[in-house]
Amino acid sequence: MSFDFKLPDIGEGVVEGEIVEWLVKEGDTVAEDQPLVAVMTDKATVEIPSPKKGRVVKLGGKPGEIVKVGAMLVSLDTGNGSAGAPTPAKAEAPAAKAESATAAKPAPQPAAKQEAAAPAKSPAAAPPAVEPAAKPAARIEAAPAPTASSSSPSGDDERLLASPATRKLARESGVDLASLEGSGPRGRITREDVEAAADKPKPRAVDAPAAAAATASAKPAARAEALPQALLALPRHAQGPAEHVEDRIPLRGLRKKISERMIESKTKAAHFAYVDHFDATALVELRKRLKPQAEKYGVNLTFLPIIAKALVPCLKEFPLLNASLDDQSGELVLKHYYGIGIAVDTDKGLTVPVVQDVDRKSILEIAAEMTELSERARAGRSKLEDFQGGTFTITSTGNIGGLFATPIINYPEVAILGVPRIKQLPWVEDGQVVVRDVLHLAISLDHRVVDGAVGARFMNRLIEYLAEPSRLFLEMA
Repeated sequence: MSFDFKLPDIGEGVVEGEIVEWLVKEGDTVAEDQPLVAVMTDKATVEIPSPKKGRVVKLGGKPGEIVKVGAMLVSLDTGNGSAGAPTPAKAEAPAAKAESATAAKPAPQPAAKQEAAAPAKSPAAAPPAVEPAAKPAARIEAAPAPTASSSSPSGDDERLLASPATRKLARESGVDLASLEGSGPRGRITREDVEAAADKPKPRAVDAPAAAAATASAKPAARAEALPQALLALPRHAQGPAEHVEDRIPLRGLRKKISERMIESKTKAAHFAYVDHFDATALVELRKRLKPQAEKYGVNLTFLPIIAKALVPCLKEFPLLNASLDDQSGELVLKHYYGIGIAVDTDKGLTVPVVQDVDRKSILEIAAEMTELSERARAGRSKLEDFQGGTFTITSTGNIGGLFATPIINYPEVAILGVPRIKQLPWVEDGQVVVRDVLHLAISLDHRVVDGAVGARFMNRLIEYLAEPSRLFLEMA
């Protein structure tokens, strides 16, 4: 019995998905709840399980294709008394044998053989095809032979007005007499002409075939002298034009989705960036003290959980940054929950899982959840709920470096915070230059919702908490 499994509605307003990878192939027998295919939606890549056991008869698309919700995804033969699927295979067997037998038997080609043999049987036609090509080639190769070189006293140099002593000096100095204009009577080349030419810097000789060197004239020599001397002096390695190699990679999967989201964000949101820096020495010391305690619970404490926790009182004070703009309805949506998205760098591209309810969790709980979400994203095992409920995003290059960057907003959110690496830099304190741990923060805002002054005040408040992080424990105990 044939059963067509259609792409189900996987929630969050998803109306279509891109086939990322098939986990089965036609002819496979699958069990109930066995993953069939990985499908990417606007939110995440999810594995769709089989609702029934059976044999895969047909797949509903290729990797990279878009499948609408409700469209046929997989056709299964559930095996309820139907032998329809195996029957065509038996019927096709004789045809396949016939085709293979036909292919094995070589097709007679008498006409082609006779045509191919005809030139060999007509000796009268062969010489005209060879001799006209051979004779002119011999004449061309022989023509340059009599040309004289610059060091030879015969040929054209014999007709130049120069004394034997001047000719000898030219040979010893490597000067081509034909390239000189004599300054003596009737254009005679003098000893001074040769010496002046010998004192000039000489271009590096370029290897060339012997025939081309023999036919070199004053005109190519003048063209070579016109080139920059430094260029001519460089060693020549490449022989002939370089091969330009290109690879074309289909834009699909996560990279395609990132491309679409970035274009949407840059097209709809009016990006505005604000950057500031502060003395993060106290932040570094706090993390240093708490890190061993966190490790006792098996948690790796980074700066991001502390920053995420510090964002909460700032977002409560400046609610416009914890909002989204509904372009279709023309409404500003102020959110009274705090889901902090964390941009995760995976081998397939950037993805943003969300730590839910940051305001209700401790720094230790936030750190543990960030680690779990990041590991799941890098392993390609993220769940749809990992990407739901985001209100504000943090993107960090702290493990890579950089001074600061102005990130692209995770639309439809209205703000994103860029966190680079903390660096030890000179810092002026009480009129003295001291070394401090300094952190630059860059926030990108949707200027349609957040004015520059509001963004600056928000950043000032965040820096107050991070420069003196003990306030977090005082106000949120």
